[in-house]
Amino acid sequence: MHFKNRHEAGLMLAEKLKQYKDNKEAIVLAIPRGGVEVGYEIAKFLNVNLDIIVTKKIGLPDDEEFAIGSVAPDKKIMLNEETVRIYNVSKNYVKEKTREISKEMGRKYKAYKGKYQLQNLKNKIVILTDDGIATGFTTKAAIRYIKSQNPKKIILAVPVSPSDFASKIKKEVDEFVCLHSTNLFSSISQFYDYFPQLEDEEVKKYLKEINAKNK
Repeated sequence: MHFKNRHEAGLMLAEKLKQYKDNKEAIVLAIPRGGVEVGYEIAKFLNVNLDIIVTKKIGLPDDEEFAIGSVAPDKKIMLNEETVRIYNVSKNYVKEKTREISKEMGRKYKAYKGKYQLQNLKNKIVILTDDGIATGFTTKAAIRYIKSQNPKKIILAVPVSPSDFASKIKKEVDEFVCLHSTNLFSSISQFYDYFPQLEDEEVKKYLKEINAKNK
């Protein structure tokens, strides 16, 4: 399956979520930056608010792409203890990296929302989205954080994910909506014809537009 761009993927996901249209308890939480473009289309179609959830993976000392854990929006860390042990990653490295990532996350919240402010998710129907899932570490950190806020329901809605992730994540959420899952997976961009990097200004614009409309 191939998407023209993130907007098309978002519209296709929105169709699958139409039972939540005009539901005042529902909120779309998008993982920036790319997820905000997908989330924008879902929130617009459903006529609900859009917000961001920033999580970031902790990579190996000599391979940033290889995740050994992640940092959630409330700055709590989730580690794959087995991987940390196998690669003999020091506690100091994890501590230093967490501090660095936490600062960067604070910067992102301020850049996109003007302040470091987390959404109150108690009793909300949370639709979590991104432009796709690769390792799943940032998604799992987001889900763990959302669960800690006692929402009514968690729905994970993504255009594409690896098949093995899809089978495991169903136990973690109330609903999993995925347009395409496959293990023939090298990167999320391979499923899009047009996949540019989003700028901070675009993220701000999408958040502002949706939430102004829904006030």
